[in-house]
Order: sequence, then structure tokens, then C-alpha cells
Amino acid sequence: MMLLANHPLIPFFNGTNWNTKSYVDSGIHSGAVTTTNSINGKQMEDDDWGHSTTTHNVADMEYRMTRTQKIRTSMFSDTDDELLMPSMQFEPANQSNLHSFSGPSPMLKSSMGNILDYQDDPDLTTRAIPEFIKLLGDENQVVVSQAAHMAHQLSRKETGWHSMMESPQMVAALVHTLQNTTDIDTARYTAGTLHNLSHHHKGLLAIFKAGGIPVLVKALSSPVEPVVFYAITTLHNLLLHQEGSKMAMRLSGALQKMVTLLNRTNVKFLAITTDCLQILAYGNQESKLLILASGGPQALVQIMNSFRYEKLLWTTSRVLKVLSVCNSNKQAIVNCGECRIGLFDFPFPPTNLTLPLSPPHPIPTTQENVELLLKRLVELLSCNDYNVTTCAAGILSNLTCNNSNNKLIVFQMGGIEALVSTLKHVSDHDEIAEPIVCALRHLTSRHNEANLAQDSIRINNGLPMVATFLEPPPRWPLIKADIGFIRNLALRKDNLAPLRELGTIQQLLQLLFQAHQDASRHTLGTISQDGIRMEDIVEGCTGALQILARDPQNRVEIASPEAIPILVQLLYYNSESVQRVSTGLLCELSQDPSTALAIEQEDAMGILSELIRSRNEGVATYAAAVLFRISEDKPQDYNRLSSEINNRLMGNLLSEKASNQGCNTFHSVPGFGQDVLVLEPVLEQATAEYAAQPSAELRPHTQHLNIDTMLPVDSNQLAWFDTDL
Repeated sequence: MMLLANHPLIPFFNGTNWNTKSYVDSGIHSGAVTTTNSINGKQMEDDDWGHSTTTHNVADMEYRMTRTQKIRTSMFSDTDDELLMPSMQFEPANQSNLHSFSGPSPMLKSSMGNILDYQDDPDLTTRAIPEFIKLLGDENQVVVSQAAHMAHQLSRKETGWHSMMESPQMVAALVHTLQNTTDIDTARYTAGTLHNLSHHHKGLLAIFKAGGIPVLVKALSSPVEPVVFYAITTLHNLLLHQEGSKMAMRLSGALQKMVTLLNRTNVKFLAITTDCLQILAYGNQESKLLILASGGPQALVQIMNSFRYEKLLWTTSRVLKVLSVCNSNKQAIVNCGECRIGLFDFPFPPTNLTLPLSPPHPIPTTQENVELLLKRLVELLSCNDYNVTTCAAGILSNLTCNNSNNKLIVFQMGGIEALVSTLKHVSDHDEIAEPIVCALRHLTSRHNEANLAQDSIRINNGLPMVATFLEPPPRWPLIKADIGFIRNLALRKDNLAPLRELGTIQQLLQLLFQAHQDASRHTLGTISQDGIRMEDIVEGCTGALQILARDPQNRVEIASPEAIPILVQLLYYNSESVQRVSTGLLCELSQDPSTALAIEQEDAMGILSELIRSRNEGVATYAAAVLFRISEDKPQDYNRLSSEINNRLMGNLLSEKASNQGCNTFHSVPGFGQDVLVLEPVLEQATAEYAAQPSAELRPHTQHLNIDTMLPVDSNQLAWFDTDL
């Protein structure tokens, strides 16, 4: 009887060869320390393995094997639980179709096994990358699948992912394989490899440059759960850390695909998906509308109703907060019906805190729903959990944005007192202070009791905090909200002196100088910091100073030798909004003869003469008023300008249609509140000092000036004054 050890093919099974032919341990070496008899071989002599292996035996074994067993044994011999069957084919020159088909697989596994055995060797791994690229492009899908598997394993090691990131061709090959494969395993391995690479900045850049975003977005529709999870996490990493990813995803239809994924039940998966939606929708109106069209608000509210996973509730509430800036989305959220938005699971109340968008039973009107919601939000401001406070303040800010009825409701239920009290405790936390200041800015403008709200801020000792937020270093999102808030407060005469004493005028001037300098460095004037356009800061500071300049002492402080040149430079901005507030501020300051002379010395006459021809009636009228002031001691100049100025003032501004509209405000811009600046006294005093009386028709019309037509109709120019973004 011939022993198995003497069989001619047995060298193929020895421990050394086995370990080099496969990336897993055969058990020959590891079995030396085990107590399992079938592995350690101690009872080898007792087993019935002493029979000889003949050609007849081999034929009989192969005959009894099914086709599947033959293929598996030939291609994946190390995974078979039984003894490897020797082949009858002793003539290499006459290979069967089966052996020809299985040939590349052992070769691939052998080479890849060697790589994995030495995967900590960076030189060897780097040299293997071209082979990976070649194998991933092979026509044999079995080879491609095996190469993808090996690449996935290699990407888990530092030397592996480092070598892959350094090879754009390798990343491109992975992306191409994921895009074109129909094999489940290949898709899973390639998506997993890209996911591993996305944890590193170089990997993200390589994926982005290889066109990986459209492919990953397509993978979100895969029926294989791991592929979808790998794809969404990789896209999330790209959104967080790779510039240009947002636009690429929007163009690839990522928003629609992600909204369809909101019906999943895996809370961690949903948390990542909702965070992606929040990043894509923030500051982009088109994205918000796409989410709306895809049924996003309904799906998000359903998530808030169905789950209590804290991170998911947090990310979902952030998406809802961003969407609620859009009026269409806001209405869709409110129209979701009987919904309860769970915010967080708290360690202190025994039950989950829920925020009702509507009561548990249907009610007749939407407005009643909103009132209950607003009341609950005001109550939540006193919560000790910063996350809840931030969320409640943010929702209050959104619901009071451009909604005079909601503003009045919140004010009457003590919203001002609650917000100011909360702000005193969280002034060091910008992420909480910003939505609170935004809400206060909304509540102090454009509703029937706005004047009382402005008084309430002072009575509740809120003015000192307002000045504190302007202090350096600049925190632009918070500062932007605070500037609009200060302007609203300055509309109340009793607040002018306290604001001056707190140093807000000097702080606003410093911010104006800095923002103007930063904006001037950019040719288009659209430079931004922390997402805030410096041109908006220039406009906001100038508008706030314009209202503060109503007080004579404030005018003296504003009209410093350093400020006048900068204010004149603002007249040259291409933005009509900046021109409007700058001419308005100069109009206030020019009431003092010394300041009017300083404005003239800065060569402002030329630009002001051009601005009286502006298509913006507000700019033109303010510019005309400043020219009246500057020409106070120069009757001949007044005579030269009077004809053109009168034509301007008696144009569309003084038409019968305009005068009948009955508007008594100048700045009816969102967020800045009702500006009671009256231009009529300026014109009256100017004409009186020149002993020049306007025509009989001019005086009655100027007593009923309607300056509504002066305001720009482009909402994009005005939106920032009364929104949370």
C-alpha cells in the first residue's frame, strides 16, 4: 500500500507551498499547538489514510463530483472542507476547458497572497499597484472580483491605502469597476475600498478627480445594503472635507436619491443621510426646492415622529431648520398634519421631550397649531440642555422671519424676556447666541408692537450684551445678526443715548472699516468670511449708523476725520443697497455745516451729482438732499443744481399714484423695521436757508412723499436683514 506521503503530487500540499499559495493559514502550522486531533495530526496513523492513491481512485472521485464541486475545488481549493482532489490530467499540454478556465484564479491568489503576506512593506505594495490596475480591468469577472477583494483588504493597512491614494490610475480603476460591474461582491469590495480611502484627504481628492461622485451617487440605488452604506458614508466624507463636492453632487442628482433613502430604518444610516441633506441644502435655494419636490419635508417629519436616536433627531432637526427658511418648505412642514417632533432624549425628564407641531387631535386652523408651537418653543428656552435651547431659538428665528403675526404672538407671550434671559446665560456660545439674536432682531421690527419690543430690550437690560457681541475677534455670523438688531433698537429714540454710551458707534465704525477693506481687495466685492459677504457687513454697519445719526451727539461721534473719507468711498460701490445707506448716512451727517464741508473736501460732489440720476429713487433723493446741504453757502451752485434736483424730486416720486399709496416709511426693508426718517424737513430747511421757495405744486407733494418706489425689488438684496442665514 502506497502511503499518501509518497504520492507524486504531495509536495503541492506541504506547509511551505500551501502558505505561499494562499493568503490564509492552511492549519498545518497553526495546528501544532491545537488539541483538536483532526488538525494536529497526532492520530494520523490511526486514521484510514494508508490506502494508495491510484489513477482509478482519482477517476472515481472526480466522477462522483458535481460540476460545481469541480469548479470550486479547482479554483478555490483552500476553501474546500474536504481533501483536495488530485486531477487525472497529468499532461499539461492537453488541458480541459475546466482547467483552462480556472487557471487565472490560482495565479491571482498566489500573487495577491504574497502581497498580503508582505503588505506592511511599502515598496512591495507600491510595485503591486500596476498589477492591481491590470487585474481590475481584466475581462474575466472572476479575476476582477478577486482583485477587488484583495484591494479591499489591502486598503485597510496604512501602506495599502497610502499606495492607492498616490496612484490616480488605481483610484480611477476602482471607480470604473464600481460603475460597470454587475457582480454583487465586486461592487461591495470596490465601494468598501473607496470608503477606506475617503478617510484621508488625499484619498478624497483622488476620488473627486477620478469622477467618483456620480458613480457613488448611482451606487445609492444599489440593492446591496453594504454598497449603499459605503456610498453614503463616502459621499458624506466628501461633503465635509472636499471642496467642490457640493456642486458635483447636486449636478449628479444626489438630493433626489438621498430623499428616497429616508424610508430606511437604520438610524445611523439615516443620521448620515440627513446630515448630507443639511449640508447640500444650506444656503442653496435650488437644493431646498429639489428636496421639497422629492417629498423631503414629509419624510423628515416622519423620521422625527418615528425615532428617538439622539444623533438622528439632531441632524433631522437641522435639515428642517434650514428648509424652513424657504417659505414653500416651511408651509409643507406645517401642513404635515398630526406630527410630533421629538427633539432629544434627556437624562432629566423621565420621558422623551416632544415638540408638537400640532396637537394630538386635528384642529380647524393652522394658525392655532402655530400658536401652540410658538408657546412651547418659548418654554423650551429655559431648558438647561444647550442643544434644545439652540434648536428652540433657531425654530423661533425661522418662524418669526418675515411673519408679522408670529412676531406679535411671540412678543405678547413674553418671548423678548425669555430670549434676553437665555442670552445672558449663553453669551459665550456663538452657536446658541446667533439664533437668539436673530430672533430678537425679527421681534423688534415690522409688527404692530415693534416699538414696545424695542423698549423691552432696554428695560430687561439687554443692551450691554448687544454691544458685547461686536467686540473682536469678529465672529461674522453673530455680528451680522447683531448689526441688524442694533439698527432696530436705534429706531427707538430712548435707545440712542444708551447705545452710544456702550461704545456701539465706535465698534460699528471699526467693523465698517475692516469689512470695507476686505471687500475692496476683491475685484467683485463678493469676498466672504465664515459664509458672510463683507459687502453685507458694510451695508449693515452703514445702515445702523444712519439711524444712530439721528441723535446730534451721535452725529458728532460718527463724523470723525477717519470716517468721512471711507463713507464717501462707499458711494462708488456697484451695489445699490450700499449706495442707498451710504447716501442716507451722509444726508444725516450733512446737517452739521462742518461735516458738510468735510464731505465736499473729499470730492464727493461729482459722484453725488451722478447718483441723483440713479434709477434707485432712494439713492437719487438722498444724493439730492446731500447736495443741498453741501451747497448751503453757495447760492450759485444751488441754482445750477436746482433744476435737475427738482426734476428728480418731481418725477415718478411725486406722481399722484405714488402719493396715494400712503407709505410713511423709508426703509421698509425686512429686518430693519420701520424707519421714520423724514426727508421733508431736510428739503424744507434747505430751501428756506437759500431763500428759495419750491413751486406751489412741490410743497404739497413733498408733504406726502411716498418713497416705496425707491426700494430695490430684488429680494436677494434684502433677504439677509430678516432671515436666519
